[in-house]
Amino acid sequence: MYLDLMKRALTRYAFGESWIRYHPRRNSLRSTLLRKGQRLLNRRDMDIVVRFPFDADERGNGRDWPPEAETMIGLRRLDNLEQCVTEVIRNQVPGDLIETGVWRGGACIFMRALLKAYEETDRVVWVADSFRGLPRPDPDRLEDVEDALWKEPFLAVPLDRVQANFRRYGLLDDQVRFLPGWFEETLPTADIERVAVMRLDGDLYDSTMVALDSLYPKLSAGGYVIIDDYHAVRGCRQAVDDFRRAHGIDDELHQVDWTCRYWRRPA
Repeated sequence: MYLDLMKRALTRYAFGESWIRYHPRRNSLRSTLLRKGQRLLNRRDMDIVVRFPFDADERGNGRDWPPEAETMIGLRRLDNLEQCVTEVIRNQVPGDLIETGVWRGGACIFMRALLKAYEETDRVVWVADSFRGLPRPDPDRLEDVEDALWKEPFLAVPLDRVQANFRRYGLLDDQVRFLPGWFEETLPTADIERVAVMRLDGDLYDSTMVALDSLYPKLSAGGYVIIDDYHAVRGCRQAVDDFRRAHGIDDELHQVDWTCRYWRRPA
């Protein structure tokens, strides 16, 4: 019941929270969006913010951008995270838990809650993020340039806010460690010995590839790789496919929802 309540609180599913989205004024979909939602404000006469009513299916499947919830990944992806972490605990797969690209920290908070619920005191939750949004992609990464996620201020959440979110749930302690900075600067040299569950949510090609290059060699047999945006972001999918092909990985990619996929490293 504790873990179920955590999922419903972290997503605000329990409270029927509405959702918002920034849209440029020049966007051709602007008039349609305004008919469906409620216009909140102008931002320097460039963007608008549209508020939409709560939709249980959208929130459950992580398809909206919540204004207050600590995570936007939805209930189904949190269920998957619970399954993977629970399996490594029950099977005594050694290693820590990590998410690369944490936004407001909700998935990492849930991982810490799982360790608390199962009285696991020998594992650490690593929280890796720039805490200032996504990096501007290499110009040659056309799919990432076109998606322009680095331009979204909504995706930039400072470190102190993420730490405050952990504190809100009573889960900020010495089993939580933060890796602030761009992934290429932090992940290759991070003081992580072994990983049991790695959850990648860096969106971009290079962000995904550096996480795989840095962490997969540390993944224990029987551990899990979770890719949040495999079908939602083109650069992410290409990086995963390239990495798996280069390393001869043919383990089945299991479907979680409309975008998320995961695989288990064979024991």
